[in-house]
Amino acid sequence: MKLALVASLAVTAALSLQYGLPNAYAASHKKVDCSQVMTELQSGKTVAEVAKDMKISKSSVYHCRKVAAKEAKAAGTASPAAMASSAAMASPAAMASPAAAPAKP
Repeated sequence: MKLALVASLAVTAALSLQYGLPNAYAASHKKVDCSQVMTELQSGKTVAEVAKDMKISKSSVYHCRKVAAKEAKAAGTASPAAMASSAAMASPAAMASPAAAPAKP
């Protein structure tokens, strides 16, 4: 009898978690202003700073960044995060203007 009760409670708990978490996750992103999140990220703030300032989770910030990248890809443009990443990876020599290069004798 005890085993049946424990098994029943375990199944009930598993089903409630299975059906409850996706809805809670989806609801959490509906309140986030992703355009504001992207503005904050483009201003140079880190994910943690944006999350703290806007009182949202870091996963919400990552979600907004992912959505923005997907929208940019669909529009045929590079995402702001990708542009920032490629600029950061470029070497200082590659970014120097030709006028700044020393003249060869």
